[in-house]
Amino acid sequence: MTRFKRTFAAIVIGAVTSIVAVVAACEPGPDTAPGSDSAPAVEPLNDLPNPYERIEPWAELPPGAVQWGQVTGVEQGPDGNLYVMHRCFEGACADRPEDPIVKYDMSGRPLASWGAGLFNYPHGFHVDFEGNVWATDARGNGELGHQVFKFSPDGELLLTLGQAGVGGLGPDVFNEPTDVLVLPGGDILVTEGHGDGNDRVVRFNSEGDFLESWGEPGSGPGQFRTPHAIARDSQGRIFIGDRANNRIQIFLEDGTFLEEWKQFSRPSGIFIDEDDTIYVADSESWGPDNPGWKKGIRIGSARDGSVSWFIEDIESMTDPHSGAEAVGVDSEGNVYGGVVRRRMLEKHVPVR
Repeated sequence: MTRFKRTFAAIVIGAVTSIVAVVAACEPGPDTAPGSDSAPAVEPLNDLPNPYERIEPWAELPPGAVQWGQVTGVEQGPDGNLYVMHRCFEGACADRPEDPIVKYDMSGRPLASWGAGLFNYPHGFHVDFEGNVWATDARGNGELGHQVFKFSPDGELLLTLGQAGVGGLGPDVFNEPTDVLVLPGGDILVTEGHGDGNDRVVRFNSEGDFLESWGEPGSGPGQFRTPHAIARDSQGRIFIGDRANNRIQIFLEDGTFLEEWKQFSRPSGIFIDEDDTIYVADSESWGPDNPGWKKGIRIGSARDGSVSWFIEDIESMTDPHSGAEAVGVDSEGNVYGGVVRRRMLEKHVPVR
């Protein structure tokens, strides 16, 4: 880890204690955030400093592409390379020739790509501690979709969960899986949340055998309305972006509910680094989904919930969904945003 990264993480964790006090001081009242009856609304955190410079476009286009597809995943692997996923030229990959997963070096040069013919609607993305690349295919089209794939860092297909094109709530089928996370012991957690009444978390062992599921539709503790992102902190707590409830819910690995946070706005993507700095991408606020909150990436501490920085989106106050839906961070502290509606990959470089 670089000296800058250590310093930056320390600042994030310790800064802006006044913001924490404001959030903690919110008294229960008649107004709650849309979709949730379990906690009072939080005043929008829009006026925080942004210590980053935005670079866009960044990186060469994927091989054979004339423009980016909808970018839904971006993470650095332990090999130092950056892995990116997009939805092909037409916003879906069925019958498209493009590879939705691309491996880049850190200069933005593509090294390899794969996945053509496997996906309908690429959605969730994760690079695990061994460097394996995981991706969910959310929407079914009768032949593809409703699956989770595990690839080697070079694109070899190692494991498939779910049945192609078959949606459901059983132990061996999904209904629109949104994201995936591999735990240190090898177990696999998959969130489902884009279908009808399928809001849950499913746990498998490292071989892909079903272990358990937890959660249900709703807005109370442990319930979900579009669980859209999942991440883990250094304490082993599981952070789930409960997007349509405008909150993050925090659990133990067995699904025991701990608490909820609303100060990171409407979470589409979550990334937590090794120093417990949390990065939350909000691509849907400001309009009727979450009035008054600007779209962008909020950065703070997964340890105490403080919010210190805000990378404001260039369309932060438009009603249509925009901005980064996926978020990733590299070892130098650069923040990457995967933008869906505007179809781009953003890089945000710390201002030194």
